[in-house]
Amino acid sequence: MWNRRHAEAETLGRVAAVLEQNIHLAAPECRALDLACGRGANAIYMAAAELAVTAWDLSPVAISRLDKAAVEEGVAVQTAVRDVVASPPQPGTFDLVLVSFFLERELAPAIAAALKPGGLLFYQTYSRAAVTDEGPSSAQFRLDDNELLELFPMLKVRVYREERLLGDTHRGWRDMVMLVAEKT
Repeated sequence: MWNRRHAEAETLGRVAAVLEQNIHLAAPECRALDLACGRGANAIYMAAAELAVTAWDLSPVAISRLDKAAVEEGVAVQTAVRDVVASPPQPGTFDLVLVSFFLERELAPAIAAALKPGGLLFYQTYSRAAVTDEGPSSAQFRLDDNELLELFPMLKVRVYREERLLGDTHRGWRDMVMLVAEKT
């Protein structure tokens, strides 16, 4: 399924807002992991910002597209086809871990452990409180109210946004949750 989706997609995808809005919090040339990277828009963005980027995805098609895009953009991204559920990152190996539109709750402790002291987790995915049809249809792949905070209690929150269904639902940050948290 994922190979077909990645093969049929016209673009690399979009850069996650959590990354665009908060990349300035990352130390220059820090070691960053794009976990479950898909076609690699985020990995390319981080590499262009001069981070040392590693990108993993289960789909060889996605990794192939990312490799090609990195060459075209003239940036370095270390890629690997990797089942991150079966083989999560090793503890203390990254200064920054980005997780975008991927949710495997059982991986939360391993993701937090992968951060070096002072390392940052950038996380963005879908909320169960949705006002559009964007994102997965299954609640299993969407976060409940404040759930992202509950998944990473061992990290210090630096940025958090989850508007849910408050106020004018035609404006603002809807359908998603974002977190930037630090390993202290």
